[in-house]
Amino acid sequence: MVLTRRVNETIVIGANIEVTVVGIEEDKVRLGIKAPPEINIVRRELFEAVRSENRAAAQNPRIPLDGLKRG
Repeated sequence: MVLTRRVNETIVIGANIEVTVVGIEEDKVRLGIKAPPEINIVRRELFEAVRSENRAAAQNPRIPLDGLKRG
């Protein structure tokens, strides 16, 4: 779905999420998002970076703790 909105215009997702265009400067659009606290809102590039790091960490072999020295 592609929508056209102007500054201060809002779209509603479901019954409890609102996305408002709060500003447009050159090639950047500023959005205001109103949602319940249980809804996580994350930029896609950050979401992908975290997911990638989690996958990489899950694939590393575990180090046995009994081989570590106490200091």
